[in-house]
Parts: sequence; C-alpha cells; structure tokens
Amino acid sequence: MQIQSSAYQVPRIIKPIFIFALGAFSVLGFAPFYHFIATPISLAGLFYFWLQARSAKEAAITGFIYGLGFYITGIYWIYISLHDFGNMPTMMAGIATFLLCAFMASFIALVGGLSVRFARDERLHCVILIAVFWSISDWVRSWIFTGFPWLTIGYSQIPSSPLAGFAPVMGIYGVSLLTVLLASLSAYFLINQKLKLVTQQKLAFGILGIIVLGFALSRITWSQVTSKPISVALLQGNVAQNIKWDPSVAEATMQQYLGMAMKSQAQLIIMPETALPILSSQMPKPMAESLKNHAIHNKGDVVFGIVELDHGEYFNSAMSVGNSPTQTYRKSHLVPFGEFIPLKALFGWIYRDWLNMPLSDLSRGSIHQQAMQIANMKAALNICYEDVFGEEIIRQLPHANILINITNDAWYGESLAAYQHLQFSQARALETGRMLLRATNTGATAIIDTKGQLINHAPHFKTTVLNGFAQTHQGTTPYVRFGNGLFLGICAFLLFFVWQQKRTRHNALKSQTSSDTRQM
Repeated sequence: MQIQSSAYQVPRIIKPIFIFALGAFSVLGFAPFYHFIATPISLAGLFYFWLQARSAKEAAITGFIYGLGFYITGIYWIYISLHDFGNMPTMMAGIATFLLCAFMASFIALVGGLSVRFARDERLHCVILIAVFWSISDWVRSWIFTGFPWLTIGYSQIPSSPLAGFAPVMGIYGVSLLTVLLASLSAYFLINQKLKLVTQQKLAFGILGIIVLGFALSRITWSQVTSKPISVALLQGNVAQNIKWDPSVAEATMQQYLGMAMKSQAQLIIMPETALPILSSQMPKPMAESLKNHAIHNKGDVVFGIVELDHGEYFNSAMSVGNSPTQTYRKSHLVPFGEFIPLKALFGWIYRDWLNMPLSDLSRGSIHQQAMQIANMKAALNICYEDVFGEEIIRQLPHANILINITNDAWYGESLAAYQHLQFSQARALETGRMLLRATNTGATAIIDTKGQLINHAPHFKTTVLNGFAQTHQGTTPYVRFGNGLFLGICAFLLFFVWQQKRTRHNALKSQTSSDTRQM
C-alpha cells in the first residue's frame, strides 16, 4: 500500500538499523524505566513505515526487524536462564534465545503484512486494522503453546499513563488496543501532512478523547476497603540460584527463613516460591510446629513455597500454617521447558544433553482452586509467572479480596526480568481492584495498591524483610466480570466496521462503473 505524501523518507541503507533501534527504544516504556510515552512514540515510528509500505511483504519485513529489536532488547535475559543457570552451551543458548525472539517478532510481522494487505488503499482502515491485529496478536500469545505474553504492549502504560485507566474495564489487551490505536492515528497524521482542517480536528478529537476517557476511568474507585490494615511481612531470602537446590545448603536455607519468620510480629508472613528447598513431606516437624505456633501467637498465618509429592507427582505449591487450617495451592500454569517438558518424546534430549534444570517435570494443579482463608483474608494465590495471565487470576474473584504472588526470578540474574514481572503484577492489581503482595527470592518483593502503584518495594538481591500493611477489598471491576470479553467484542466490532466500509465502497464503485457503462 503506497501512499503519496510529502513525508520524509529514511535512506534505505540505514532503514533496517533505524527500525531495529525503534524496537529497542520501545522497551523504555516497561519497568524499570516506566517511560510510558516512549512505547507509543516507538510504535508511531514503525507505523510511519507501514503506512508507506509498497506491499504487504515490505510491511511484514519491517515489522519483523522492529520485533527483533524489541524482543532481543526486552527478553535477552532468557539467555541468562539457559546459559548461566541451566548450563546450556553458549552457542546453543544464544540460538535458542534468538529463535524465541524471532518467533515473537513474527507476530509483529504478521500484523504489518495483514494490515497492509487487507486495507489496500484505505489508509484509515489500515490504522484501525493495525490496532486490532496487534492487540489480538498480544492476546493470542497469551495462550498459543501454553502462552508467553511477555512485553504485551499494554503493560508499557502501567501504572501511571492515562491509558492505564482502561485496565479495570478491558484488561491489559484493551490497553494494548488503545495504545496502538493512538500510535497509529499519530502516524497517519504525520504521513498525511495536507489533511483538511476538519479531518485534522477529528483526528485530534479522537486522540484527545481516548486520553481524557482513560484519565476519567482512572479516577473511578472500583472496589471498597473491607478490613482494617493487616500487618504483613514479605521475606526475601536472596538465595543464589546456583546453590538453591544444593543439598549441602538446604538446611542453612531453611534455618534462614525460619529465623526471619520468627523475628516478625506480622499477622501474615509470606515466603517466596520454593523458599524451602525440600519436599513438604520432608519438612522437619520442629520447624513446622515453630512456624505454626509463631503464626498463632501473631494471630495470623505463615505462607511458604515448597514442593509437594503426591502419588508420584510433584507440584510447585504454596502452603499455609497458623490460626487457619493448613491449606495448599498448587501451581496450574507451568513454564514450558522450565517446569514441564512439552512433547517429552521429542524434546527430552534437550534436558539430557544440554540443560540441567531442577523441577523440570512437574504436574499441574487444578485450574479451579479456592481462595486461601488466611489472616482474616480470602487470598487468591498464584505462583511465579501465573500472574502474567489476568484471565486466570480472576478465576478466584470476586470471592477473593486480596492477591498474593510468590515467585523466584533469580533464574534471570540482575536483568530487567524481575522489574518487568513486577509491572505485570501491578496490572493485575489494577484489573481486579485488589491489593497485591509479592514475596520473591531475590526481587521484586513489593506491596501494590489497587491502582497498581508501589506502596513498598524491597531492594533487589538483598536479604531483607519487607514490612507493611495490607487491606482487603470487595467489588467487581468490569474486567473481573467479563474477562477479555469486552476487549474481544470491541475488536470484533472494529473489524466489522472496516469490512462494512469496504463493502459499501466496493458497491458504490461497482454502481458507478455500471452507470458509466450505460451512459456509453
């Protein structure tokens, strides 16, 4: 789709480098940077090229290059996990990381190719299709091959952008839709520098309207406080990943966490994912009794991560002891190649020859688990990157009145991963109107309010206890009620609108052609 305009043309020799850099620049919208304006600016630059593309193939190639810049910069830490902690050979780890980035970049390539292909010469249709196809591609990444929706564009607007106000209504994919729409409208304006004044006013009104509506939505209080402040202590043991499962240090690790817990007077004490590097059946009775008695003395409960063995199956679990009856949550959304081996007969050799990852063949917990009744709260537990899937978190709502995430991001070293993961947790708090407590091994341990803002945030890679207070909330956001339904419904409407407009135009041209033929 070639557009005739007076827009500036980037020299062909530097175009790929420039597009790759644009993709890398987009990462500034995500944690720990939180420059939410950077991502729409980056996207507008990409769409500037798409709207001038001569063919769908050119748009797809441009999108792929952009995607490589975006994902290589944003998820380079996959290499650290595979090489530094999984002991995969350097070359193999590099290739595996690149292939993952290329796979994710292919979604962006597909968005560009399809948008240009189906829009033909209708530039405004292309603007709409870009937004719809991109946000749908983010959604598809959340479930295809068990899902890996890392760096979904909507997260770049969490928690402080006006567009974050849409998260409790349409969820993170709705925020993606509007972020991309604003960027594509801006690119359309830049490309067509000689638009009529009325058209310019409509564009400005549309852009401003989305921003103002997002700001207005962010002022709405979607949930109400239902309890007095409850004291909480989030334990960050800072146990190095390369020794975490070493039997010779297991006892020291358990004593460390026991000591940290026993010193706390908090009603709710939370340890990270697999904080205790043993099977639950191997937990020393004196330790279990000490934790329980201490929790009862504090009039609360202790939650800790541990591995369960049940009828020959291993589960990544969270258990509670204290005032309330002992309860267990088992992780249901496992990390492919990290916690289970997909198509074991086909890929099992990777673990035999290249990787050395503990707990790489776990079983899934049920997707229908009840909220834990602990410390006078109904807590929706989730483990590790389960909190990247908003549609799964809301399964325990609105019954649950607080969210708890326990995780271990030590696998990724001192990279961007833990900060990005924290931002995703901030989105879950926004979507649900619930406070969220994060207890992690090395960071990011934090207390997050219902607006996605950080109340307390512990320093990374430091043995510490993050003390604070939490309150329960009740109420149902539109996202909790409808999940991704509103977002998908809006996408369907926009696609129907584009199809109807194209059909009307086609019929008008056909009618005009017939009229001209009769006149001849």
